[in-house]
Amino acid sequence: MKKMIIASGTGFLGKILIEYFQSKVDTITVLTRGKSRIENNIQFIHWDAKTLGDWTKELDDADILINMSGRSVDCKYTKKNKDLILNSRVQSTAILGEAIGRCKNPPKIWINSSTATIYRHSIDKEMDETNGEIGTGFSVKVAILWEKIFFKQQTPKTRKIALRTSIVLGKNGGALQPILQLTKLGFGGKQGNGNQRISWIHQTDFARSLEFIINNTQIKGVINIVSPKPITNAMFMKTLRKVIKSPFGIPLSKPLLKLGAEIIRTEPELILKSRNVIPKKLENNGFKFMHPNLDCALQNLTN
Repeated sequence: MKKMIIASGTGFLGKILIEYFQSKVDTITVLTRGKSRIENNIQFIHWDAKTLGDWTKELDDADILINMSGRSVDCKYTKKNKDLILNSRVQSTAILGEAIGRCKNPPKIWINSSTATIYRHSIDKEMDETNGEIGTGFSVKVAILWEKIFFKQQTPKTRKIALRTSIVLGKNGGALQPILQLTKLGFGGKQGNGNQRISWIHQTDFARSLEFIINNTQIKGVINIVSPKPITNAMFMKTLRKVIKSPFGIPLSKPLLKLGAEIIRTEPELILKSRNVIPKKLENNGFKFMHPNLDCALQNLTN
């Protein structure tokens, strides 16, 4: 691969992709709200994720475009924050589609972030790309509109993939770090009733799955980016306690979680919703996970 574009690639997931692909791609161009600069084979180009500009010329002759844009959902769902969450996703996706339409030689593949939260809360049924049931609520609405605007873009020469990603476990950010700190402080028990499912993926498998998609041209449409087997919240926390050798874990009841979420200005849904999602398309196409087991994944990320 000669050139990869990562839109809004300075966040947690973007940094994982840069680290993974830096030695595999001649040039990585990161579209960022920060200042333009060059670091080795990575060039950072300023954009506002809303309007056309000089950044659009970077898309011509690029092999891959990966869009990671979107305001963090780890906040209180006020009207202002809801608007920011939705608009940051829809606007960036729409403007990238317009930019691709202006290219003489557009990217061969456009991978756009989406979310596994699009599926309904489910304890028993595992959700795949074919038979998964779409949920309701604000987060689901965002995901539906996000994918709608993505697939609406007219890009006949560019293969499109929407990544329905769940929790990416990583060493230097993401959801694992605050959970790890709570567990070290003794609050590593189940959260709520503990029955809600967690669909997760190790950061290396996250990057490897994108490489697999890029190299397998028959894959298109929506794809779940999660490890093979969802796990209950109670078992997730038990496994984490075991890995870091925490002697006990105080459980956090639903009322306590709601109170804590109010104090730190976030939403309890992020913890209490059951994301029971499986990677049917990845596995059917032959993808092999390096870290399919949570115990081994956590050992790798915490040691």
